[in-house]
Amino acid sequence: MSELKKYHFIAISGSLRKGSYNTMTLKALQSLAPSHITIEQASIADIPFYNADLHTEQLPEQVVPLVKKIKESDGVIFVSPEYNYSIPGALKNAIDVLSRHPDKPFNEKAVAILGASQGQIGTARMQYHLRQVMVFLNAFVINKPEIMIGHAQHKFDENGNLTDEFITKQLPLLLESLCRLSDKMGA
Repeated sequence: MSELKKYHFIAISGSLRKGSYNTMTLKALQSLAPSHITIEQASIADIPFYNADLHTEQLPEQVVPLVKKIKESDGVIFVSPEYNYSIPGALKNAIDVLSRHPDKPFNEKAVAILGASQGQIGTARMQYHLRQVMVFLNAFVINKPEIMIGHAQHKFDENGNLTDEFITKQLPLLLESLCRLSDKMGA
């Protein structure tokens, strides 16, 4: 029996909040990942606002390690809430700053997008907008399964564990889909 190919994904939560349902979702994704898949959470909390006057010649030092991690990974996973029908400002800013790096970390990168919110439709509008951003950056987003966790306040227990059976079954499928896309991208 041959050993399964190993995959290493970088995951970014679009929420900086301590009790974030999206960070809880990211933790669930890590715990439900098959043994041949590792998911490393990367923080965007310290990335300063992008300013072309300051960052045209040299990007902030905090950006370089994250660019390197993304470039070396088999893919990127964004787990994000929806703010005002769109991408949270901290996440959009981080993507904008990272995209200015000459190594273009998102170019031809396999990407998965999912999210949780307290609203009824989950994060559908944010995911649509983030897909548009990924098109410009020449990244490729998996299409199925789509995971939009609505009414998130009812899907986690008091310890932050995901309790929704349907979503629990979907998360490993999302990872397998990301692995297949990563293979197609030649990661």
